[in-house]
Amino acid sequence: MTDKTPPSFARALGPLLLLALVMAIGFTAMQSFGVVQEGAKIELKLSDQVLGMIQGLGAAVPLVIFSIPVGILVDRYNRVRLMTLLGVVWTIGTLLTALAPDIGVLIAGRMLTGIGTTGALTCALSLCADLCAPEQRGRALLIVNLGKSAGLAAAFVLAGWLFGLFASHGGPALLDAWAPWRSTHIALAAFSAVLLTPLLLMREPQRHEVESSTTAPFRVVARELWSRRAFLGPLFAGQVAVVMADAAAGVWVAPVLSRNYGLQPQQFGGWVGAILFVSGIVGAALGGVSADIGQRSRIRGGLLIGATIAAGVGIPAALFPIMPSVPTFAIAFFVLMASGAVTGLVVSVALTVLIPNELRGLCIGAFIALAGLIGFGLAPWLVSVVSSALGGEQHLAMALTIVGAGVGALSFCAFALAMRRAPQSAMEEPV
Repeated sequence: MTDKTPPSFARALGPLLLLALVMAIGFTAMQSFGVVQEGAKIELKLSDQVLGMIQGLGAAVPLVIFSIPVGILVDRYNRVRLMTLLGVVWTIGTLLTALAPDIGVLIAGRMLTGIGTTGALTCALSLCADLCAPEQRGRALLIVNLGKSAGLAAAFVLAGWLFGLFASHGGPALLDAWAPWRSTHIALAAFSAVLLTPLLLMREPQRHEVESSTTAPFRVVARELWSRRAFLGPLFAGQVAVVMADAAAGVWVAPVLSRNYGLQPQQFGGWVGAILFVSGIVGAALGGVSADIGQRSRIRGGLLIGATIAAGVGIPAALFPIMPSVPTFAIAFFVLMASGAVTGLVVSVALTVLIPNELRGLCIGAFIALAGLIGFGLAPWLVSVVSSALGGEQHLAMALTIVGAGVGALSFCAFALAMRRAPQSAMEEPV
């Protein structure tokens, strides 16, 4: 049932832009360590497998533990207040990263950053769905996803620039005593604290498309979610596989450029950040358009056709780490990240259009838990394991290629199956 018609897209634009800003801040904090991790590796004497654990499994465990509870809170309580709290969590995590004296504290800092950012993404997707009508959600989620893309890009551009600034002792004298990678995270934590303040002005929107009740017992909600497993299973598998490819690329792109192409963060941070931002814009735009057009088509599961095509395109693009030159590396990396942006946007629309309101937070939380465990957790570590099996850390680029192409093929098959099993609307009874 729906109690009131959602506001017009024009009226929703302001809140949507604010959500985009918040997600940009969160994903900048979440991605920043990967840009300067070589500095941490040297200072703390870390191996590639330890870095993979910090970036992967170390971040995945708390996501698995907290994502579903956060999703349940999103379905039942004030989402704006919850997002504000989660912003504080990732800000503390960023500061803890900067101050970490050992690997244990460093892992804790990255855990808090991951919990805050991914939990806030669940809030943002749920809020976005209630700010506009279903047929407008492709473009609405495009705006929020552009914030995510901007954050991933800013992590490279801003963190790379800050690292170079502090490495040359051109930053504030107060931070000169710290290693450049630490000073970078102190500055990012300060930026986050300041830029989150506009969120205090946002109001909670009214919920729409509620099939049962937002206060229904958990067993009722869980039963509704389980009844949709034939569709959600392959949908989750497809997007988790994409997350694996993107997470592995995001974690290891900087080390590959440093080791195989002889570049430093201040040399590649700007153009890698530009690739992430532009690919995010292009991919999200294509995903939003394909989702809205797919909804209007007569094809069952047409909403997902863009994700299926993008997953197929991402398979050859996963060869980017073994390209013969930096320009060809950049082109293939762009295509891979754009393909991931398409699938991410389409899956977000699918969850807000094809799943009832009272299930969305739990559904998104369950997806983030799986993506955290398998995508963020397994993929970076798996690359280091494959690299070791191939003969050592000098084979990192080939290992990244093998993992990326393999999970890309899996995602294509899973999205094709999800199309066949997709419901026509959130209110359709599951088969």
